[in-house]
Amino acid sequence: MDRTPHPLTATDATSPASPHPAPGCESAGSRLGVAEVTGTGKLRRDGYARLGATDLGIDADELAGDLAELARAFEHLPRDPHAPESNRFRRYSHAVYLSWTDELSFIPGTPDDEYGTVSEFWQDEHNPEFPDARRKLPDLTPDLRDNRLVRAIIRADLAEALWLEQLRTAPVYLAVHMIRLAVRDRTQVAVSSPNCLHQDGGSPALCTFAHLVDRRNITGGENVIAVPGCAGRQPDDLAPEEIHARFVLSEPLDGYGVHDHSVSHYVAPVHLADHADSGHRDIFIVGIAPFTPGL
Repeated sequence: MDRTPHPLTATDATSPASPHPAPGCESAGSRLGVAEVTGTGKLRRDGYARLGATDLGIDADELAGDLAELARAFEHLPRDPHAPESNRFRRYSHAVYLSWTDELSFIPGTPDDEYGTVSEFWQDEHNPEFPDARRKLPDLTPDLRDNRLVRAIIRADLAEALWLEQLRTAPVYLAVHMIRLAVRDRTQVAVSSPNCLHQDGGSPALCTFAHLVDRRNITGGENVIAVPGCAGRQPDDLAPEEIHARFVLSEPLDGYGVHDHSVSHYVAPVHLADHADSGHRDIFIVGIAPFTPGL
């Protein structure tokens, strides 16, 4: 993201000591486009859940302008600097949430000459393509951080995950990711990372949510949810009983969530559809985990 936001404009919060939100902040009662939800319970029951806008309590009609703004931002995503031949484009930022004050705040990135600011993306040993690599990725821009739909999605995902006690008793770390898989001719393939069933690793309370923003003129991009032991393998190598679900996200805000330690997950590469000049799959991802004390 090309920004270093002012602390107030980077935060939406409710102060328990005041009936009025601070400048640049929003109260729980003033949030637009997201109902007061406590989650569907599907993630807790099954370890994964298909989730659309209605499931998440998001009013897609009210936030249509914000969806359009978010969709336009995918047109200008920087190429993945760590995999320039992958046909993958992305932005990535960190945020923090405090359940006891209902405060959601984006964390300023590190200044960078090329991208404005960057944030560090680390998956310890769980990504076989980048084992223990600390990748710096371009941040979400300030307008995206303030986008009402972006904040509504994050809050709705939190509602799905807060059944985990670890997320209610510690500051919550949020990894907010925009990824476009794009192809421009029939010889190209756009690949997610890692290109196998995987788990994201880290805390036992880690949850990951993915929401489609746009899909156009492509084939592939199938999602697969399987048992945890399938991490590192390809879907076609699995026995039927090892697979929980296979599906393709096709409509805006169609999505899913996973409790990382309960399942493994995968998205297939993307190819250009017949009779098309270009195609893409735009996905908005929110990772949720408790902050771990370092002292």
